[in-house]
Amino acid sequence: QVQLVESGGGLVQPGGSLRLSCAASGISISRNVMGWYRQAPGKQRELVATFTSEGSTNYADSVKGRFTISRDNAKNTAYLQMNSLKPEDTAVYYCKVNGVFRGYWGQGTQVTVSS
Repeated sequence: QVQLVESGGGLVQPGGSLRLSCAASGISISRNVMGWYRQAPGKQRELVATFTSEGSTNYADSVKGRFTISRDNAKNTAYLQMNSLKPEDTAVYYCKVNGVFRGYWGQGTQVTVSS
């Protein structure tokens, strides 16, 4: 059974930092395409950052230079380091891992950037 559990969200002031974690079980983060997505109220879910099947990384233009995706293969855990946070980064953040037949989502973690 595949399970993805995000953590690390919270309330942070503009300019602050957070690190999100995505702990996976039942599926390998290192051997599958995985990424971080976010959904703000009233908006569609959007891609934030991803590892490609070749292991390279891609970022949405809105987060380039501020966010960094990484993973610890031994812990089967992915991370999203978010720096210089802005109010427009406020959203529920999800991790997703693409399996052979379908994608798997975590439950999401809320990030709120506000003074």
